[in-house]
Amino acid sequence: MKKFLFIALGAVTFALGTLGIFLPFLPTTVFYLLTGFFWLRSSDKLYNRFIQSESYQKYVEKPILQKNISTKNMIKMFLAIFIVFLIPCIFVDNLMMRVTMGIVYVTHVVLLTWYLKGKNRSVASAEVGNRNDR
Repeated sequence: MKKFLFIALGAVTFALGTLGIFLPFLPTTVFYLLTGFFWLRSSDKLYNRFIQSESYQKYVEKPILQKNISTKNMIKMFLAIFIVFLIPCIFVDNLMMRVTMGIVYVTHVVLLTWYLKGKNRSVASAEVGNRNDR
């Protein structure tokens, strides 16, 4: 029973993640990570097929796990986050909420840039240093 529930939840999150490729307000990566979580616990065949898929490689493996994201794609990501954060700011007339959303957005930009670009450079420079030691 639990196996079938995880398969069904994985199918739902997979569908939502795939829709997120086309709709900027749905987070593709988050739904694909959930799909991997559910299918890992339910079916080795589904999980292995999913992690070998082109979509998983493009939206999870390369940008998140390998930290291999281009500046152009980072700008697209931050623009999508900005649009999602802008929507409530337009519809709700509350200064405190707008300030909070602005702070959260700037925090996203700073920390995601550090995580995806800053750590990647330090790992790459450490690898170069290890090669020179040989």
